[in-house]
Amino acid sequence: MQIYFLLFIMYSFIGWVMEVFYCYWDMKKLTNRGFLIGPICPIYGVGSLLIILFLRQYQNQPIILFILAILICSFLEYLTSYVLEKVFKVRWWDYSNKKYNINGRICLETMVPFGIIGTLLVYYINPFFLNLLKMINLNILNIIFYIIFLIFIADLIISLKIISNIKFITSNIIKDNTEEVNQKIKERIVSKLKSFKNKLSADKKIRKILSEQSYFTRRILDSFPKFKINILRKNKKDDKNGK
Repeated sequence: MQIYFLLFIMYSFIGWVMEVFYCYWDMKKLTNRGFLIGPICPIYGVGSLLIILFLRQYQNQPIILFILAILICSFLEYLTSYVLEKVFKVRWWDYSNKKYNINGRICLETMVPFGIIGTLLVYYINPFFLNLLKMINLNILNIIFYIIFLIFIADLIISLKIISNIKFITSNIIKDNTEEVNQKIKERIVSKLKSFKNKLSADKKIRKILSEQSYFTRRILDSFPKFKINILRKNKKDDKNGK
């Protein structure tokens, strides 16, 4: 279990490095990506462990390995996006402007690299790190495990507290904004275009309020500059229902 946890941390760190380089290439800005304060993106660690545990048996079938790696990673990314949106009422990333996307949660542009990295992981990357960890003395390995585990748990608790604060702020503003839109619709004053403008106004309001919070809250905001708030969809439903 110690080895698997350390592999999880190592791959989460590698994923974080990849995200930082990708964001720098996309936005020309260094950003501490991910929800956690530390330099790790757990979704990469989870995806890597799933590939290691379930796809090792396909080492002699590289094409099947490649396809299954795509399916596992894409399903994980889609599920993570869906759960985070339902829990925090915010779309943290959106591929709607990318070709061949599914509900803006996953897209072909990221799926193919997942397959390539997953294949390399099984053939080369994981055997290398696994042998490296096995070379470490068991007592030293245990010490490293407990130190990193405690740091990870502390980071997780603090980060969840910060994200919960973001949810609280966005929920209150969305509630106020939705009531305002519904009232105007009842009075037949606001059109769908005005509702959309109102949604954009809520986005700006939330971003401004969050930018005035703690450093760690601002870091989350910087990590996901394209997150979207689930208010437009609700307004559309209300409009169709005649509310």
